[in-house]
Amino acid sequence: MQPTEPQVTASDASRPLPLANIRVVEFTHMVMGPTCGMVLGDLGADVIKVEPLTGDNTRKLLGSGAGFYPLFNRNKKSIAVDMKSAQGREIVLKLIATADIVSENFKTETMQKLGLDYATLRKLDPRLIYVSHKGFLPGPYDHRTALDEVVQMMGGLAYMTGRPGDPLRAGSSVNDIMGGVFGAVGAMAALMQRSQTGQGQEVQSALFENNIFLVAQHMLQFAVTGKPAAPMPEKISPWGIYDVFKVKMGEQIFLAVVGDGQWKVFCDAFGFADLLADERIASNNGRVLARDWLIPLLRERLVVHSAVELSALFEQHGLPFAPITDPQYLFDDPHLNATGGLAPMELPDGRQTKVPLLPLMLGGERLGLRLDPPKLGEHTDALLQSLGYSVDQVNRLHADGVVL
Repeated sequence: MQPTEPQVTASDASRPLPLANIRVVEFTHMVMGPTCGMVLGDLGADVIKVEPLTGDNTRKLLGSGAGFYPLFNRNKKSIAVDMKSAQGREIVLKLIATADIVSENFKTETMQKLGLDYATLRKLDPRLIYVSHKGFLPGPYDHRTALDEVVQMMGGLAYMTGRPGDPLRAGSSVNDIMGGVFGAVGAMAALMQRSQTGQGQEVQSALFENNIFLVAQHMLQFAVTGKPAAPMPEKISPWGIYDVFKVKMGEQIFLAVVGDGQWKVFCDAFGFADLLADERIASNNGRVLARDWLIPLLRERLVVHSAVELSALFEQHGLPFAPITDPQYLFDDPHLNATGGLAPMELPDGRQTKVPLLPLMLGGERLGLRLDPPKLGEHTDALLQSLGYSVDQVNRLHADGVVL
């Protein structure tokens, strides 16, 4: 295998990125760990994904997992190594010696057997920052195997998302993704502290604790009101009009009127003078108490309009609205495309697509795509040579099955 230069896309930022001088070596798979590396990579870090010779199993997932690898492994390089061999472990340790951050989301016992746990690595480099992504933070549950579904079910999120008696996981890997984001936040905080103390530290992020953070608003709702939070389909909305409406041709649209000022604008826009004059619903709280008859009445009146008509009217008058959109249609969203929120990307199989970027701007610019998600072992040779291995040594490592 010949050394390859990482592909840089046209969306590459011209100015230095915040983490441009930081190197991350990650041992990750699935979503949580790779998300951490993706965030750090998007912010400019040199992220090296260490994979087994068979590759990250996430590359092969089907169904709802098919998008995991290409999304969460952009802006990274791949080196494929047999870490169970002595030569492979030597390569990995040399690579870690060049790193500021090590990130992993495997079982603690797995990293210990490989000699890649924090207790071992900190003896080699006390400045090293080690980010560990797990199911649970240390405690009574930390021996359990966790998944996003597991913590959503035990952590109240599935209860809040589903109908009463019908718990339902959220429609995205919310805990995995946010757990990885918090891992990245912890890594950046540890970098700042290292600049002051000269010492690294272990950062721990976990699915269960992340889920608890997500449902904390409902826990505090109970603390404040003394009443358990109802699942979202049965919740008592704080706003009088805050619903999905079925309108002309069976289309659906979310419409909201969240204040008394907006109520007047809404009634004037649709000519609902009778509703505006009704003192029972003059205030938002009055409209909340009247929802049992007010919402059916509004459904009758609005059903004659199309979703396009309602969108235009609500947008014209500054009222909140949202068409109900399937994820695949977001590739063509005019706002995302006009604002640079989608970057062109090449999938590992060579097909072209677009990918959503981090939902933030720095200095008025989006953080672009510098590296497409890597093919397995795409950067193995270049990285080995950067560590001091000669071309002959690299060829021998390939021949011996130590690297791919």
